[in-house]
Amino acid sequence: MKNDVVSVIVKGVMPTSNGCAVFLGDDNKTFVIYVDHSVGNAIQMTLDGVKKERPLTHDLIGHILTGLGASIDHVVINDVNEGTFFARILLRMENELGKKIVELDARPSDSTVLALQHQRPLFVARKVYDSVEDMTEILERVLRQQSDENESPDEEEDK
Repeated sequence: MKNDVVSVIVKGVMPTSNGCAVFLGDDNKTFVIYVDHSVGNAIQMTLDGVKKERPLTHDLIGHILTGLGASIDHVVINDVNEGTFFARILLRMENELGKKIVELDARPSDSTVLALQHQRPLFVARKVYDSVEDMTEILERVLRQQSDENESPDEEEDK
């Protein structure tokens, strides 16, 4: 599996007019998937370690898995077709009957939230990684712009 997939992390979540842009990548490349606002917020809340009063959908899914004796092994973004990404969640189940790996089809957005919440690896298939556009410079530009905007009010007060 090592050469077939690339380990990635969430490098940033940015709101857009239609949802959120989630930047994923490694040291060599960054790519973006677009998700709806609710899942983008769930990803950002998980990254920020926000504690919730009541479980949200992704929290509930995690509780159900735990209750059934299953855990997330890893997530793979395994395909892209005309800008739509596809993912697989690999679950590990172990009980008195033995060990079992279960592979589920899932949206990459939901898969990413679950992988982050359970601190499990997120991979992208090599064929997907090689086919997507590198957005590293765009992410760096947006992060610089946000940093500049955050510094500006302080600078005005100093004058």
